[in-house]
Amino acid sequence: MKQFISAHDVSDIPELITNALNYKANPRRDELLGKHKRIGCLFLNPSMRTRLSTQVAAQQLGMEIVIFNVGNEGWALEFEDGAIMNGTTSEHVKDAAPIMGNYFDILAVRSFPKLEDRDVDYSDHIIKQFIKYAGVPVISLESATLHPLQSLADLITIKESIIEQKITDRKPKIVLTWAPHVKALPQCVANSFAQWVNAWGEADFVIAHPEGYHLEESYTAGATITHNQEEALTNADFIYVKNWSSYSDYGKVLCNDNAWMLNNKKLQLTNNAKVMHCLPVRRNVELSDEILDGPNSLVTKLASNRVWAAQSVIAEMLKSRR
Repeated sequence: MKQFISAHDVSDIPELITNALNYKANPRRDELLGKHKRIGCLFLNPSMRTRLSTQVAAQQLGMEIVIFNVGNEGWALEFEDGAIMNGTTSEHVKDAAPIMGNYFDILAVRSFPKLEDRDVDYSDHIIKQFIKYAGVPVISLESATLHPLQSLADLITIKESIIEQKITDRKPKIVLTWAPHVKALPQCVANSFAQWVNAWGEADFVIAHPEGYHLEESYTAGATITHNQEEALTNADFIYVKNWSSYSDYGKVLCNDNAWMLNNKKLQLTNNAKVMHCLPVRRNVELSDEILDGPNSLVTKLASNRVWAAQSVIAEMLKSRR
């Protein structure tokens, strides 16, 4: 694995999920794999679960980890080739990234969209510049468009639950449903979840959202899309709850209808569905307390599985470089 930016970088998604579950069963089984290897984690925006889970995963593989908060601890980086640097940026990525490539065996980068210009955000220019100049494998800890480690953890959690529930006679029905929020959020998690579920190909996949909230078609192709949440939830086995701002009217909040918040009454339409959210979650806005604190919630398990997602990816990269 040369890089981990999207589902397309994985040759065998079911195998990667199995490897992750094997690490969960035996976290230290490859504790010498990363001996004398370093991973550098660069954060251009805040993180909690992504940062901590990646650290734990790398440590369990025997790696040394260096965390660097670019905005707070280093020079402001310039990412445009040919830029005349007479403004606020002090160092160009083409100067910084090769040095980081010499310091580290793997570079992990987290960036975030500004939600101002769709073309700029959807070019994923920042992470692509690190890939271009670093000279070592790059892992996305979230980009302007995708969050692949989150999505891998999502599938790990679904697969684990399928095994526990002994769903063997059919494909599970998975629903990605939009939820209200107090501010505009990017499409990264929703894009990524759609891309990974479609690439996995082992589910009946439905996306529900209000008018004006469609996602970029390259990520959702293969899913059934509806504006009727109750219709989508009928007979669902898994529900993934997430807010995102408009893609067509980019970055805008077009509606904030609290009728889209999931609650136990809506769960009655489902096949006793398990409920997921990537966190952080606005309680009683995106998801009700009764769901989050109830028996159908997989939210805590999902967040915990972030470790095994990261560990399986890092291990794959280390093995491919031996």
